Amino acid sequence: MLKIGVLVSGGGSNLQAIIDKIESGYIRNVEIVTVVSSKPGVFALERAKKYGIDGTCISRKFFNNIDEYDEALIGHFVEHKVELVVMAGFLSILGERFNKYYTNRVINIHPSLIPAFCGKGFYGIIPHRHVLESGVKVTGATVHFVELEADTGPIILQKAVYVEEGDTPEILQKRVMEQAEWEILPEAIKLFAENRLVIEGKKVLIKKTAPVPAAASKQYSI
Repeated sequence: MLKIGVLVSGGGSNLQAIIDKIESGYIRNVEIVTVVSSKPGVFALERAKKYGIDGTCISRKFFNNIDEYDEALIGHFVEHKVELVVMAGFLSILGERFNKYYTNRVINIHPSLIPAFCGKGFYGIIPHRHVLESGVKVTGATVHFVELEADTGPIILQKAVYVEEGDTPEILQKRVMEQAEWEILPEAIKLFAENRLVIEGKKVLIKKTAPVPAAASKQYSI
């Protein structure tokens, strides 16, 4: 059973998409063991509570520096034996210590087709505003492995969404979530759990079949 921890900052619609795919049996041998929010009182924590999932807030503002924040997150995930960290709309920055500790074990959903409309400062509704201002006709979402520099890790999956006449940033954001994000983030978790992802340099290869039915359990220590 692959144990995952989900990082959130808001309503948790991507978290719900993951839960739904696990509940339906589409994603097998995966358990969400903890949900961590960067902000207190967000609805994502209510979603976790509804399904009996551990939920807590670990806010960056409670720590003196990024290293202390990293250590707190690592300690929490180690305590829960987390093997894969999923950033599902998480707006805080993860530091070098966290990225090194969970190398190739952190994935993120980004609301554009990387390498377009991504990087530092491109989060939430901001990418959608830039998409509309640029006049491009196709946008979408990307799931990628996380590296220290924002939105630079190897791409796992992408899905395109057409920009339509009359779109506002809010309308486009909703359509990208519904048509792309809610599909490819659970799919990436499924592929990881089935041990079908192979990183070669900056590329992710997806194997047709897995040598083992699920990712082997691995214990971590600080």
